[in-house]
Amino acid sequence: MTAPFRFPRFFVTSPAPCPYLPGRQERKVFTELNGPHAGELNDALGRIGFRRSQSVAYRPSCAGCAACVSVRVIAEQFECNATQRKLMRRNSDLIITACKPWATSEQFDLLRRYLNDRHPGGGMATMDESDYADMVEHSPVDSYVIEYREPAEDGSRGKLVGACITDRQGDGLSMIYSFFESDGDGRSGLGTFIILDHIMRAKAAGLPYVYLGYWVKGSARMTYKTRYRPLEKLGPNGWSLLTDGDVEPVAAKQHQVA
Repeated sequence: MTAPFRFPRFFVTSPAPCPYLPGRQERKVFTELNGPHAGELNDALGRIGFRRSQSVAYRPSCAGCAACVSVRVIAEQFECNATQRKLMRRNSDLIITACKPWATSEQFDLLRRYLNDRHPGGGMATMDESDYADMVEHSPVDSYVIEYREPAEDGSRGKLVGACITDRQGDGLSMIYSFFESDGDGRSGLGTFIILDHIMRAKAAGLPYVYLGYWVKGSARMTYKTRYRPLEKLGPNGWSLLTDGDVEPVAAKQHQVA
């Protein structure tokens, strides 16, 4: 006899400085993912804007602010533009492998280089190898590390240039965290390539969506997510298409700064 499904208990974090919008405070609501129904719960929460971190599902719950918006690519309808097709061809030699969620020193070294280059002083800057192993291996759901390697002439495993911790949900792929070599190390656009590869993977698997996490309106760091159309955003009335009007204020602000 199957045990009855127990409704999860939710908790709220204390306010802390927002990492995306200066002068604002962030707060999260979260619950634990455990037991035989962890995957089902993660799927259900993912559809209403939660993200997974290890064995916890969370979403923003900030007083007076709703700038963080969950977004997902409609994989079947997505078509690469000319720039994206060029980038796909440029990186078509990469060897891509979906690995079991097991952390390696090679992955961690790549992560350190990525953080030092892209997010120095960020919230993950003090992460050590044990912390990274926890991030990868403490997953109660169907999770992988997708590795991107350069080919090696001698037949050995080539250099690891990108990786993404990815969950397979019932309705799509959720990109938990990706990291890669900087553009100055011989390859450009690896971050874009990893997203495009996930969209192609979702298409091939018959999965409707690729979840990209949160788009933060007003944060220049998050505008890249709006390049993958059609893109749905989660609002008070459910999921709807992101339009040019939604992103225009951010584009205008960037133009003024430039």
